[in-house]
Amino acid sequence: MTYAAPRFEAKICPPDQLATRAAQLARPLVFTNGCFDILHRGHVTYLAQAAALGASMVVALNTDASVKRQGKGDDRPVNLLEDRLAVMAALECVALVTWFDEDTPIERILECRPEILVKGGDWAVDKIVGCTEVRGWGGTVHSIPFIHQKSTTALLEKIRRL
Repeated sequence: MTYAAPRFEAKICPPDQLATRAAQLARPLVFTNGCFDILHRGHVTYLAQAAALGASMVVALNTDASVKRQGKGDDRPVNLLEDRLAVMAALECVALVTWFDEDTPIERILECRPEILVKGGDWAVDKIVGCTEVRGWGGTVHSIPFIHQKSTTALLEKIRRL
C-alpha cells in the first residue's frame, strides 16, 4: 500500500516562492523567526500566542549554517533544517514555514510584508530585525513574554548530565 505525503509538507515554502504564497494567506499576517532546533513547550506556547495576533503566520527558520554562526555550540543545530521545517509545518498555528541563510531574516520579512512582526520576550521591540520596516508600512511589532522558562540549550545540558 502506498501512503500520501503528509499534508503539512505543503506548508514548507522555498524562499523564492514566499512572496507569492504569502500574498495568498489570510491577513493580517504574522511573521516570526528562529532556530527552533528542538521544539519544546516554550516554543509551542510562544508560536500559538504569536499566531493568535493575526489570521495566519509565517515562520522563517535559520539554516544550519546560520545557526552555527550564532555560536550556540559546535553540535548545533541538533536537528537539520529539513527536519525542523517538517516539525514546524506540522503545527496547526503555522500557515507557511520558510528559511533564511543570512544572519537576519530581513529579506523574508520584506518578501512577505507582514502586518505583525513577533519575537520572544528576550528581544526588546526596537531591537527586533524588521521593526522599522514593518512599522513603516503601518504594522505592529511585539515581544511576547515567556510563560515557560524553557530553552533548547538548557534541555541539551540536562540531557548531557544524564
